[in-house]
Amino acid sequence: MDVLWFLTQRTKFIRRYYETASAPFREIIRKIEAEEAPYEPPYSEDPEPPFLTEWGDANTSLDVLGATCVSMLSESLKLYFSTWEGLLHVDCGKHSRSSFKKGFVSGYRDCFGTVLKADWSDCPADFDVLEQIVLARNAAGHPVQIAFLHLSHSEGLEKKFPAPVFVSDYERRLIETNQHVWRNLKLVVTEEALSEAIRQVEILAEWMEARLFKVLYPRSGSEG
Repeated sequence: MDVLWFLTQRTKFIRRYYETASAPFREIIRKIEAEEAPYEPPYSEDPEPPFLTEWGDANTSLDVLGATCVSMLSESLKLYFSTWEGLLHVDCGKHSRSSFKKGFVSGYRDCFGTVLKADWSDCPADFDVLEQIVLARNAAGHPVQIAFLHLSHSEGLEKKFPAPVFVSDYERRLIETNQHVWRNLKLVVTEEALSEAIRQVEILAEWMEARLFKVLYPRSGSEG
């Protein structure tokens, strides 16, 4: 089985899905901000901007879409790991039980590090990003309040990851300037953040494939 090929089919789909599904919401936001029909502001002495509800709905839709896509990406990464676990006839859960308590990225990293005799320091993938993909998926799947549609990260994310990936530009500036974040960070998956997350998953898989090939076909390098 060409596991990498199947993974990249999934990552390509996630990219296309986000691009296609986000287009109408982006267009609504653009038209409201440009005051284009049907969002031409009527005369009003109300200080509140017109079409605020429509703008908010479109923006929230982008947030929900991003959370959906990062959840799909997390599951794709997990399937990639578990598929190779099966093909190699390894029980990673048993082999790296304590590491899995920190998350499946940590668990599989420990397991495959032993199986592949791999030095992960040589891997160009950013494991901080990979771990945040899973945390974002967990946050998206377990909302903590009914009052708002927006999603939040678990408490203290910025303490573990000083440069969190899936946050708003506003909260990122607060963190960068050491200002107090008074609540849990909002989960915001922008197109740029999603693209970078997908790139890191693909980098990891490509790096692993080269080492998996040597494990499965140890004599191939000496033939010819």
